[in-house]
Amino acid sequence: MSGFRILFLIILGLWILPQKADAQRPTQPQRERRLIAPDTLSSPSPNSRISDTLLTKQDTLIRLDSANIVPRSDIQTDILYFAEDSIITDFVENKVYLYKKAWFEYGQMRLDADRIVIDWKNSELYASGVTDSVGTISGNPFFKDGNSVYEIRKEMRYNFKTQKAIIKDVVTEQQDGILRGTTIKKSSDGSIYMDHGYYTTCKLTHPHWHISSSKIKSISGKQVVSGPFNLYFNGIPTPLGLPFGLIPDTPEEKASGIIFPSYGKEQVRGLSLRDIGYYFAFNDYIHLRLTADIYSKGGWGVKSQSVYTKRYRFNGGFNLDFQKFVSPETELNPVDYNTFRVQWNHTPQSRGTGRFSASVNAGSTSYFNNIVNPTNFTNNVTADLSSNISYSKSFTGTPFSLSANLRHSQSVQTGEVRLDLPTIGVNMNRQNPFRNVKFEPLKTLNVAWNFNLQNSISNRIQQQFGVNNPEAGSRPETIPFNLDNFGLLLRNGNNGARNTIPLSSNFTLFNYFTGTASVNYTELWYMQRYNYYYNPATQRVDRITQEGFNRVGFYNTSFAMNTNFYGFYNFKGNGKLQTIRHHIAPTFSFNFNPDFSDPAYGYYQEVQSDESGRIQRYSRHQGLIYGEAPRGESRALSLGIRNVVEAKIKTQTDSTEGETKKIPLLESFNINTAYNFAADSFKLSPFQVSARTSLFDRKLSVNLSSSIDPYAVLSQEQNDGRANFRRINEFAWSRGQGIGVIRNATLNLNASLNPQSGQNPGQVRDELTQDFLRRGGMMNEFVENEINRIVADPSQYIDWNIPWNLTIGYNLSYARQINNTTNVTQAMNLSGDVSISEKWKINFNTGYNFDQNEITQTMIGIARDLHCWQMNVNWVPFGRFTSYNIDIRVKSSILQDLKVSRRRSFFDR
Repeated sequence: MSGFRILFLIILGLWILPQKADAQRPTQPQRERRLIAPDTLSSPSPNSRISDTLLTKQDTLIRLDSANIVPRSDIQTDILYFAEDSIITDFVENKVYLYKKAWFEYGQMRLDADRIVIDWKNSELYASGVTDSVGTISGNPFFKDGNSVYEIRKEMRYNFKTQKAIIKDVVTEQQDGILRGTTIKKSSDGSIYMDHGYYTTCKLTHPHWHISSSKIKSISGKQVVSGPFNLYFNGIPTPLGLPFGLIPDTPEEKASGIIFPSYGKEQVRGLSLRDIGYYFAFNDYIHLRLTADIYSKGGWGVKSQSVYTKRYRFNGGFNLDFQKFVSPETELNPVDYNTFRVQWNHTPQSRGTGRFSASVNAGSTSYFNNIVNPTNFTNNVTADLSSNISYSKSFTGTPFSLSANLRHSQSVQTGEVRLDLPTIGVNMNRQNPFRNVKFEPLKTLNVAWNFNLQNSISNRIQQQFGVNNPEAGSRPETIPFNLDNFGLLLRNGNNGARNTIPLSSNFTLFNYFTGTASVNYTELWYMQRYNYYYNPATQRVDRITQEGFNRVGFYNTSFAMNTNFYGFYNFKGNGKLQTIRHHIAPTFSFNFNPDFSDPAYGYYQEVQSDESGRIQRYSRHQGLIYGEAPRGESRALSLGIRNVVEAKIKTQTDSTEGETKKIPLLESFNINTAYNFAADSFKLSPFQVSARTSLFDRKLSVNLSSSIDPYAVLSQEQNDGRANFRRINEFAWSRGQGIGVIRNATLNLNASLNPQSGQNPGQVRDELTQDFLRRGGMMNEFVENEINRIVADPSQYIDWNIPWNLTIGYNLSYARQINNTTNVTQAMNLSGDVSISEKWKINFNTGYNFDQNEITQTMIGIARDLHCWQMNVNWVPFGRFTSYNIDIRVKSSILQDLKVSRRRSFFDR
């Protein structure tokens, strides 16, 4: 029986071996070769018996459940390989040769080449191209290991057991950059060691620029480190370089690393090393950019920029910039300043009933006069800074809500600072107590309540009426806002509370009119009021402050009615104009409030004002935070009419029925006036006329507004021969002066012109916003300001697809005084860009002041697309912020700080 078994196994083995040899010959169609257990391909020893080998294998397969007996293979997954021309197996050397468009796959690894050698004994792969009869090499290896891709120009050896490789002349992509070296050693963790290589972000075969170094190491998922390197442009070495290089190779949101500085020179502060520091990516929730500026003449600065986020809860950022400079003693015009700016933005996600948010933009008044961004000179003419830190909470199940705000406002030009610490509001939403009543005026009757408490301090000390303030001087002045003056600022603080109760109802009248009746009651709470008396010694009115709680209550009532009229005119025939629609919306309202300046109310006081005995009324709450009770009775009828004219026209289309579109002829034409029956003179208010429309497919917008005085002006000649003009209580038409006099008027024209495919600034803003949101960003005030800055500064965002773009703004202002003197001011603003070739674009921003006959602040920019770089040249040729700067910047997102810059600012004048 044993001999029979041995004979059967010998016959079986002799039948299997030819079948395996035939599998190496190419067949049609070619089939993949799947090897589940490559160890069975080991060439048998001449001294071994085939029967023993097979018998041992048979016994092993029978006892698969014994983990202690079965040896574990180093290969953990399937191996697949293919070749278009031929697959040759060498059993003696235990190798497989693949030719022509061959590939080898093992797990996440794939190797493509025209020649691949599989060495099963050493678990190695060798790959190279094939050289033809004329010496041309084709089918060079292409190697992919996970997310890493290697384009090999010569050859490679790879151990698929240890995942290590030696590669000759290779190009690989790391994040946004390209690495190329003569010899690369790849480790099992994906890190590579490169001998005589370079790094670039240009993906051309011959890159426009690169960093060349004899030793480069790429740590997978962390960074690229190099030894001494030089910067090359178009293969030409430059003297620019550093003893070492460090480039992040991690996702942008997780990259920490050194921030390399920019170099420059200023006339005042000397040589500069700017923005040198480190970027800290602590974790997924908070990042910090810490940089410093150093100047050769003694100045320095520190900047901190941080962002933070907590998913589904909040996100924000905090920026701080401090700059210090003291001129050397030898300077003829010394400069000495300490200045800072702080920005904080905190935005919560909509969640729960409480919400805390912050938007802070504050700093020294001198910051924008000393610290300048040459590429954005508009920053240096910023007129105001404002901040708001707020907390709000709504109470579930009740109509009440609470809000608290800390506000700050600051004028850069005047240095005036105001702080509201704090402003507290309690609000009750509108309530409908009779909503179940069928009678419409009662059914829509609603009432609300709003309470506001405010405390404010300002460094502008107001003059005390009739009494000199020894600390602040005799006139209002702005004092420094610092700790030394904080006591004085608190003593001059202003505080109070305001209650408002609006009551209103809406209903329909005569089927076509909508009526609104309302009553508004306001009550002010103060902790002081003023008492006035005539001082005969100084012949003036003095006042004293009376401390204690007092209230000011007043009200007003109104009734308004409005309706709508529509008129249509249809055109016959096959003309382009089809229909014109005219919409008229008249409004009528009557307002009433008593004269709360009557001394009977106690809010005003009648006091002798001079030695002649003239009596004058003074408010007891003049200058307090919420103001005073309204002066004078009002029984006014207000009239208004709004007009809109639109047209429907045919559009050119291939459709037999045709299509139409609506275009505005007159977007609005409004006339408003009022008549006060309680006034003793000049009862008719000036006519307010305004119009707005757009032309040429909304490319040109026109806005016009004016005020017409309906009363006549009387001219009388004085004894000295000069004319005296005064307004009299007679209508202009009764004196032959027409319907009145235009006292003031404004005209605004704005045009945005570009080809049909171009984008106007509004479209650019929308595109940037949508792109930011698609990338997972959260909109906040800082982001909106940054987008607006990019839109306003053509050098920050360049669309190379637009051949040209032009934006024109024209403003005209007219004013006429009673003595017929007129004042006309005109200004024009121009901005745009033009492509002079496929890669060159010129942009500009300028204007002209017709009143002063001078060109306003101007910026001219030149942009050049350099494929992997972009060059921007910005020039402010004249004015206070005269400057220029030249930037050649890499387009890659991870190398935005790598640039060649030469700047000259207005400091250098």
